[in-house]
Amino acid sequence: MYRFALVLPAVFLLASALPRQDQSSSSAPAQKPGSVVSIPVEAAKTPNPVKPSAESTARAKRWWTLDCEMCHGKNGDGKGETAVDMKLKMMDFTNPATLKERTDGEIFYIIKNGHNDMPAEGPRIKTEEAWDLVNYVRAFSKGKEEPKQ
Repeated sequence: MYRFALVLPAVFLLASALPRQDQSSSSAPAQKPGSVVSIPVEAAKTPNPVKPSAESTARAKRWWTLDCEMCHGKNGDGKGETAVDMKLKMMDFTNPATLKERTDGEIFYIIKNGHNDMPAEGPRIKTEEAWDLVNYVRAFSKGKEEPKQ
């Protein structure tokens, strides 16, 4: 009973602090879960200025281990512990077909700005480090044959 008396006011305080969304006055259409976020054409066309190298891989691996591996898996197969626990369907970057239609600019944009359930790295990650991650993600499928359809 005592715990309930402490928790209940906290719940009301949090609920009142959350911004209210009035659906009738919203001018932007509601995003459906699982829908694809459009990537600006200019962002998609941006070339990767960072060439794959040992230094680039080392920087990317550090970020991957800290922020990406929990969902995307150590080897990029989409079977990270958090993704499995939350029953999230992740892309398998080890499959060459997964990113075949994506430009480096699109992958960079997704890393920096987020995508569907993936949070944005935003200013937490330097521009060069985000490009390092693009190279790192691409490397998961290097040397593997694309599956026959």
